[in-house]
Amino acid sequence: MYLILVLASFLLSLLSVGLIKQRFNQQLLDIPNERSSHTQPTPRGGGLGFIIAFALTSGSAAILVRYFSDSFPNQLIYPNLGWLWLILIPLAIVGIIDDQRGVPAGVRYLVQLGVSGIAVACFGPFPQPWLTNFGIVGQLTAIALTVVGMTALINFYNFMDGLDGLVAGVSAVQLSFLAIYVNQPILWLIVAALLGFLWWNWSPAKIFMGDAGSTVLGAIVAISLFNTHSDAVGSWSALAITLPLIADAIYTLARRLIRRENIFKAHRTHLYQKLQQSGWSHAQVASTYIGITVLVAGSIYYLGPAGAWLSLVGIAGAIIVGETYLRTHSFASK
Repeated sequence: MYLILVLASFLLSLLSVGLIKQRFNQQLLDIPNERSSHTQPTPRGGGLGFIIAFALTSGSAAILVRYFSDSFPNQLIYPNLGWLWLILIPLAIVGIIDDQRGVPAGVRYLVQLGVSGIAVACFGPFPQPWLTNFGIVGQLTAIALTVVGMTALINFYNFMDGLDGLVAGVSAVQLSFLAIYVNQPILWLIVAALLGFLWWNWSPAKIFMGDAGSTVLGAIVAISLFNTHSDAVGSWSALAITLPLIADAIYTLARRLIRRENIFKAHRTHLYQKLQQSGWSHAQVASTYIGITVLVAGSIYYLGPAGAWLSLVGIAGAIIVGETYLRTHSFASK
């Protein structure tokens, strides 16, 4: 029965995204500008489709597992599915409004801080034993770092959503890995929904996920990481699965700070954007990031902490190789 729900999530997402594209393509139209990676006006807001599919199927699973427990995997549902959606719904609402008419950055961050606080209250902070050993001050510090870290992850996923199929494809691999590695089979429902969305979002994209989709994905990954019910070593090892996306975001942020650029101003200097500008197709860039994520997942799964460290070194090396490639091809970002 659970496999039926997974299939239903894929189909619901496929149909929902198609309906959003058909009915709201003018209200949520993304017009290309000098900072865009696409050249044709393309509707956004497609992330709402996979969010709806995940909401309906996860809610159905929460009900059906009470009556058909033998047909569902163990630990299917988060400790409280209602808390999960209390976190995700505000992000989705603000994202939809932002896609349509814009929301001040301060308001967006306040919402992110609020939902991150709810996440920590429900699921607990990310394991940081070297802090929690220092009593109440250490525990409060661990909570604060988890809240800030979750908001950072939400924003990094939003920053990286700039090419067809990139964030959706990488997130599908990351959440598949987390479903297995930290035993959260409910994540297969969002993976299936992402595959339904990718039908429309793969290059050439017919619709973008928008802020609603990218921020919700960042939150789901974050919650899955500090809801691992694992030891600190296992939790930190699992965190390495985010490296293919967040390393690019952090590297770009650091580079812009060093150059004293306005980090709140839109730009096209992420590594993935520069690769696309140098002549790579959207599909080539997205496939490269997806392939790297698969390698990271395999390293962590088979080698544990050693695989996580190996992934960190490998990602750093990939950034160096990428920058060297761009320089040798006489490409200079603006």
